[in-house]
Amino acid sequence: MSGDSDSETEWPKDETKFYGDAKEYWSEIPSTVDGMLGGFEKISPTDINGSKAFLRPFLKIGKGNTNTHRALDCGAGIGRITKRLLLPMFETVDMVELNKKFLDSAPSFIGQDSSRVGKYICSGLQDFTPEAGRYDLIWSQWVLGHLTEEHLVGFFSRCKTGLTPEGLIVVKENVSGSGETEFDDVDSSFTRSKEDYINAMIKAGLTIVKEERQKGFPKGLYSVFMFALK
Repeated sequence: MSGDSDSETEWPKDETKFYGDAKEYWSEIPSTVDGMLGGFEKISPTDINGSKAFLRPFLKIGKGNTNTHRALDCGAGIGRITKRLLLPMFETVDMVELNKKFLDSAPSFIGQDSSRVGKYICSGLQDFTPEAGRYDLIWSQWVLGHLTEEHLVGFFSRCKTGLTPEGLIVVKENVSGSGETEFDDVDSSFTRSKEDYINAMIKAGLTIVKEERQKGFPKGLYSVFMFALK
């Protein structure tokens, strides 16, 4: 989450290593909110409040057009976003997460509302295809840096088919301040420029209906942008 980058960082040479290194990194991370946020648990309330304010006007409960029957949390971890953002707004939430130990920890973390989690899907997003027409909302946050450019566009395309007629995709991600894509060889992830994300969205046939920068995060972190897509 830090905004620091290393110009000497070595870029991934092959796809298998890129995904394998990320899986290995996350396998060592504790199943806690602090673990999910890379040591920045203190930003979680600000993050969730910003997401609520961004999302609510699109939903029928906020006088928008999108139903609140079923949402999908992508790269869900232990369910921080599922618990604190999605379940308070949606009847049912599905979770997709690569690391099985995080999914196994999710019910106890979420608590009694875990009864409203529909599916726990253990999969990397590069291999995941949402069921067609299933979701009113597909939420992806701080996970898309773990996809190659080709897989990012493919993921966006598949998400589009996973939406209900008034459904919405929301992307919330770090963006590089340099305007160039940066690679972190510690967790094997890219921090893309805002333009790179927008280009991938357009390539996938998506339309950006709202864009907003998250406010209130500490200095020294990457800028975080939210995109609402249809």
